[in-house]
This record gives sequence, C-alpha cells and structure tokens, in this order.
Amino acid sequence: MKDIDKTPDTLPDEGRRKFLNTAAFAGLAGAGASIGLSACNSDKAAPAATATVAAPAEASEFGKYEVPPGELDEYYVFSSGGHSGEVRIYGLPSGRELKRIPVFNMDCMVGWGITNESKAVIGTRPDGQPKYHTGDTHHVHLSYTDGTYDGRYLFVNDKIHGRLGRIRMDTMECDKITEIPNIQGFHGTFPDKRDPVDAAINHTTRVFCGAEFSIPLPNDGSVLEDASQYKSLFTCINADTMEVAWQALIDGNCDLVATSYDGKLAATNQYNTEMGALYEEMMASEMDACLFFNVARIEAAVKAGKFTTVGNSSVPVVDATKAANQDPKSALVCYVPIPKNPHGVNISPDGKYYACSGKLSPTASVIEHEKVLAWFDGALDDARKAVVAEPEIGLGPLHTGFDNKGNAYTTLFLDSQIVKWNVEAAIKSFNGDQNAQVVLDRIDVHYQPGHGFTSMGETRESDGRYFISDNKFSKDRFLPVGPLHAETAQLIDISGDKMKLVADHSVYSEPHDSIIVRRDIVKTRQIYSIDDFPLAIKDPKESGVFRDGNKVTVKITSQAPAFSLRDFKVKVGDEVTIILTNLDKVEDLTHAMAIPKYDINFVVNPQQTQSVTFKADKPGVFWCYCTNFCHALHLEMRSRMYVEA
Repeated sequence: MKDIDKTPDTLPDEGRRKFLNTAAFAGLAGAGASIGLSACNSDKAAPAATATVAAPAEASEFGKYEVPPGELDEYYVFSSGGHSGEVRIYGLPSGRELKRIPVFNMDCMVGWGITNESKAVIGTRPDGQPKYHTGDTHHVHLSYTDGTYDGRYLFVNDKIHGRLGRIRMDTMECDKITEIPNIQGFHGTFPDKRDPVDAAINHTTRVFCGAEFSIPLPNDGSVLEDASQYKSLFTCINADTMEVAWQALIDGNCDLVATSYDGKLAATNQYNTEMGALYEEMMASEMDACLFFNVARIEAAVKAGKFTTVGNSSVPVVDATKAANQDPKSALVCYVPIPKNPHGVNISPDGKYYACSGKLSPTASVIEHEKVLAWFDGALDDARKAVVAEPEIGLGPLHTGFDNKGNAYTTLFLDSQIVKWNVEAAIKSFNGDQNAQVVLDRIDVHYQPGHGFTSMGETRESDGRYFISDNKFSKDRFLPVGPLHAETAQLIDISGDKMKLVADHSVYSEPHDSIIVRRDIVKTRQIYSIDDFPLAIKDPKESGVFRDGNKVTVKITSQAPAFSLRDFKVKVGDEVTIILTNLDKVEDLTHAMAIPKYDINFVVNPQQTQSVTFKADKPGVFWCYCTNFCHALHLEMRSRMYVEA
C-alpha cells in the first residue's frame, strides 16, 4: 500500500475505513437513540488522526525477519489460548509454535486432567474427575523483580470459572490453580511490578484480578432478577501461596488490570459504572472510570480488621465503592473519570503514565501516576485532573503498548489499524500546543485488532523492536479451513520512524493477549530431577503389583525400548493405580503410556514420575503401549494388562 497525502480533516483510506465500520455502527445504533459513540461518527474522523498509512516492508527486507534452520528465535511469545483453556508458546520473529501448556483444559497428549498429579492441581469432584472441563484464558503475565521479568512464574486467568493459574517457568507446567470466591467473568489480571522496598522480598508478591460480571453477593439464589443488587469484587492473590489475600467491593465492571512500578497502585479500567444488566444500559453514560487501588491502605485496613466477608468465604472484603471513598486522605480507591466504556489500561515503561482507551470514544486517556498519588494525599481536588492528555487517535481504541522512545501503539478495532502516537506530544497538545505532533504513524492490519503488545513492553526494559497485533478476523489471509478460520498475529517492525508489517503468523482461535520476552530471561530444565517425585521408582527392581484388598498399585519404569513389567494382572472391580517413572536421562527422550478402552494416555518426561487411578471394569487383555516415538523399537515397547473376570 502506498503512502497517501495528509488531509486535515479525514483519516487516510476513508473508503476502506467506512466499509469496515458499517456493520459495527449498525450494531451500536441498535442500542437506541440515546446511545452513541462519544465524539465520533462514521463519516468524519477526528482531526488528530491525520498521519499517512505505513506500507508493508519491501519484499527484499523480509529475509532479515526469518530464522534459518538450526538457529533460535530472539524472543519467546507467551499467549493465551482463549476458550481452549491453555497457554501457547511461540518463537519470535519466526512465529513458530513451540508448545501448548494445558492449564484449565483436558489434554490427552500429556495427560493433563488424566494423571493424579494434574487432577490435584485442577481440583476434582467427589467422583475423582476434574471439577471443570472447560476454561477461557485471556491474559498471561510473568512474575517481576525490580520492574522486569524474572523468569520464575507465568500467571494466567480463567474467565469462565474465576480461576488463576500459575505456571512454573523452569518446566513450563502449571503447578497451582486458585478459584476466586464470589466472582464471575474474571477477565484482567496483572502481577505487581514492585521495586525492592524490602531487600529480602524484591519479587512479585501479589497478583491482582478483576471480575467483569456483577453478581448478587452472596450468589445463593436469594436474589436473581434484581440487578440493582448485583456487585463486583476486585481481588488480590498472594503470588507465592496462591491464596486469596483480600477483595475490594467496587462500582462497575472490571476489564483489564495494570500495576505501578513502585508497588503503590493497582489499576483497572471500568465500564458499566451504570451497573446495568443489559448492554444498552451499560453504554448510557458518557463517562466511565479507571480505578486506582491504594495497596498499602487496603492492606492496612485488612490488618486493622476493617472488612467484612461474603457468604461462606473467609476472605476479607473492604469497601472500595465510590460512595464510601469520598475523602482522598482516607480513600482506598480513586475513581478517575474516563470516556466511554474504556477497554484496556497499560503503564508506560518509565512508570509515569497510564494509557486507558475509550473503545466507544476515539480517545486514549493519559493518566499521570504522580497525580493519582497526589489525589490520595489530598493535593489534587478532582480525580479527573489526573488525566493529562486525551488525544483523538481513531475508532475503537483498545490496547496500548509502549516502545523505549516515549511512543505508544494502540489497536483500533473499528479502523483495523495500529496507531503510533507520542505521549509527551499528547500532553503538550492537551495543554494548548497546536503544533505538537501527536499521531506519528498508522498501519492497516487484517482485520479488527484486539490486543496488541510490544517487545518487553510491559517492563522497564521495553526495547522498541516489535509490535504484534492479534487480529480477531483473518478472512482472506490464509488457506480456508472451514467456517472456523485461523486468526492472525501480525508482526510489525517498530524500530524506525515508520511501522513495517513484516509477517502474518496464523494462530489457532482464540488468543486474547500475549507478551514478548527476551530469550535470555527464560531458563528451563531439560530433564526433571527424580528426587522431586515422592512416588518415583528409582530402580526397575522395585517394579511390581502390590495389592491391598481391592486397591492395587502397579509400579512400572520405562527405559527405551521397554517397560519394566512385561505384563501385570488385576481383577474386575479393582481400583488400580499405575505409577510410571521414566528412568531415561537423555534430553527429549519422552515416554508415555496408553491403555485401550480405559481412556488413559499420559506422558512421562526424562526422570519424571506420573500416576493414574482407574476402576478395572472390563475383563480381558489390554496392551499398554508407549505413544511417544522414543526408539527404533518404539512399536514394540508394550506391556499387557490382564483383567480377570
């Protein structure tokens, strides 16, 4: 696409823009005459958005973004899997998928949700099956030390069932899942980025979680249709223990979450401050809010016993509603008014500013961190004065990433564009400087970008190299595969003055958010330590069948190309537990065990132990075989389970 001349009152490529937005505006119009998009219409765009459209990279330049065979990517991308319930790992700039980490989903490749060890993490019903079989991951974030990633943990939310999962970065496996009480629609989450206030504890200590759906509290059936009694809670979880530390009762619906670099504030953008139950009610107000929680004050209130509890939960709940927090000097939360139905809040790498986009307003609000603190100190008489800029950047602004040069990059869902704008210039323009160039560049993406993120952009070490646009529609970008299309993650080079589209990476539905992490930060184990597993069978001679009434334990080892037991015998009605240890010490030499008709398949990596428990309810001969190709005699790697009638 060629650059076009600037025009003072219109966005570039107005015909394309109008075409893409027709359906969106028609849908919004159905909400009623009293509901509109703040300060925007489908025919004329905001004057601030007048930069030229950037072209894709020239064909000769694409080679430098390729990763040749045998070479490694420069970055990891950790991405949510949406309603798959998993987390995915990609290499960048190649876009190669490296791994899928099951968290809230069943996974028959590794046996997640099948092994006893994974069930203990997921949680089970009385019948021993996982409590839930579905999940909806949205936001993934690494733990921090001194404002940058430390490679310890990865946290991810489950929107459906209100759970937070924690993944160990050394093994890339989920080790803890916490279900948050009294919430629904757990959408945004973010770990604290705290500076080392206490030299002995200088890493992430808290994870903040926003609930999107308001519900009766307690939600015990005593209130159903009366939406005026619905409430929302904002939650803090201890990152080390994964226990819920406290909750805050708030007005409105939480969307996304951000945290400050000094550990003082946690933020969530709010829509539906009207507390409506129907979508037209949720868009009635021209202003919603971005909330800032004073972490120290909340924790002091909890310590002083100034809290209540909800239902059967013992979690402390403080009152952070707007009505209860009018006095800034004692307030637990600051409500900063933001137009309209904001979606996304992100903090700049220098820790000075938050960007909160309007979604139904063409604006991105810039909120100054120090001014929010000044409001809490009583030095700022109006929370709205914490907004130091509000540039009009385009239609449907959602998420913002930052580079290392003071620039912000915001996804425009309705315009199908990424807009590059300068934060300091936006502040100057807000203060009356008519010569300040706010919008620096924009680029078309394909199509309807949701989340967007820059390389290392959520840390102090943002490097300004790449931006990825996760687009919700791909339409004509890839080979057709039926009605459920692949989605696109488009790689954009942001290192120069002009953005360059350099790659289309297909992604399976539906990633919501991702982070780009330098590869040197991630340090993984290549094999497990056998001593980490209490049930480990360290010598094949320990193998055998051990009966205690109708409970039978079968201990087996695997070592290419054989299982330690050629066969084993149980009886119909037995409760059978198979414990399998992989004694191989060779990197990447993974074994597995599958049992036909018993719905069992699970993986054991080098020096790992896994176990399964099942009822022997079918008599006969059942071949137990290795499902991971491991040796020239892989097909011969079997054992037989005899089930006596």
